[in-house]
Amino acid sequence: MDEIFKGLPFGFCSFDEIKDSLISCSAIRRIPENAKTVISILFPYYLGEEFYKDANVSRYAVSEDYHIITGEIINSIAEELKKEFPENEFEPFVDNSPLPEVRCAVKAGLGAMGVNNLFINKDYGSWVFLGEIVTDKYFPPFEGEYALCGGCNKCIEACPGKALTGKEIIKEKCLSFLSQKKGELDEDIKAKIAETGCAWGCDICQKVCPLNKNAKITPIKEFFDTASPNVTKETDIENRAFSWRGKAVIHRNLDIIKGERCP
Repeated sequence: MDEIFKGLPFGFCSFDEIKDSLISCSAIRRIPENAKTVISILFPYYLGEEFYKDANVSRYAVSEDYHIITGEIINSIAEELKKEFPENEFEPFVDNSPLPEVRCAVKAGLGAMGVNNLFINKDYGSWVFLGEIVTDKYFPPFEGEYALCGGCNKCIEACPGKALTGKEIIKEKCLSFLSQKKGELDEDIKAKIAETGCAWGCDICQKVCPLNKNAKITPIKEFFDTASPNVTKETDIENRAFSWRGKAVIHRNLDIIKGERCP
């Protein structure tokens, strides 16, 4: 099975455990009838600190759009499972999913929710993307509890927008969310973007997390092959995680950073 999953962390969650928390979206129709198991898979993306030396975008956006990379991998895994178990269905989901992804990963024994509301794995920290394969084949689910976050609250203290409460993220205060807004930003938000030097997103709550201190490097070659940590106005943003917003937003943020650093 490890060969099928290409060495990526994975675990099994009973579909019955999460079926009452499904998210309404068009993809819900792809869930197999008589679904029994959710296979939760982690896609680590941490490249090592040297790769982020000149980064001016959030680490998850340094490489090619993760939907593309993780989508190709999880589709390949699903195909291998279909060959191994031809009598069963295996439907892959990444991001645009009817599944409560973090809950599935927790139930599958892959990690726990941190105070910063991000999923944390013991080996790869919070530098992971989540994906799932739903199947009508039964696999024994993980049983027990997996506690990681010790509640040191460093993420709460470091959050530039004071968006973390210990229970939830106040989206309207989160710098990652605010950096993606269209149109004119108020002076306080501009100042925060200029101070962090990040033209898309925000990694501060992850950088200060002790559980990310010794995170392992990703085994996924495609994240290395497509890494481009420093974005300029000349950067081709096609197939990047921020391309859905168009050029205007990230160009505005680059101007904000340039104006602060080069008066």
